[in-house]
Amino acid sequence: MKKRNLDMTGAKVLFKVMFALLVFAAIITEIVVLLERGIFNPGNFFSFFTVQSNIFAGAMLLLGAGYLLAGRSSRTVDFFRGAATLYMLVTGIVFAILLSGLEGIIFTAVPWDNIVLHYIMPLVMIVDWLWDTPSQTVTFRRALKWLIYPIVFVGYTLIRGVFANWYPYPFLDPANGGYGSVAVVTIMILLGGIVGLYLVTRVNGKKRGPLGLFTMFRDRSIT
Repeated sequence: MKKRNLDMTGAKVLFKVMFALLVFAAIITEIVVLLERGIFNPGNFFSFFTVQSNIFAGAMLLLGAGYLLAGRSSRTVDFFRGAATLYMLVTGIVFAILLSGLEGIIFTAVPWDNIVLHYIMPLVMIVDWLWDTPSQTVTFRRALKWLIYPIVFVGYTLIRGVFANWYPYPFLDPANGGYGSVAVVTIMILLGGIVGLYLVTRVNGKKRGPLGLFTMFRDRSIT
């Protein structure tokens, strides 16, 4: 049994490290290609929610791998791992619904980066959260703090956009329907994020099952 647990831990660590390296490779590739083309703007590049959430996700994968190797668990790390999972879930869904069908817009400098950042990593973070379930339950009420970052991001984007005359996404550009349209889309995404937050917090560490599927709705409290 002990050997089996060690093998499982090793598999989880390998999974985390492998995909952390993949996402960082994708980000670095984007930067290098944009630099070669002479169009890299660090202010704009790092103002994409996709870039920020993927960097955060990669960091949480590496941190989680480190804690697994050390045989330790952390309520704080689990909290931020859950946040990274939610942000990547939002990244994947928003891209699929609002952005992937747009014509004439190139989202990444290299096509495979787009697949990694918008499709693979959201799935990776969900699998990671279900497979390596948190050691302690992250309650819904505590997890509401995860929404602070997306809200701040929208505010930052709108303020910066006025001065930079640039917005990372068409649905956040007031030129496309005004601030009313931006508000409606933002609220819809926020409501979707709350649903995603609820689902993420249903995974708890009280009783681990295969990929966390048996524990997902075990504790229905929101306190």
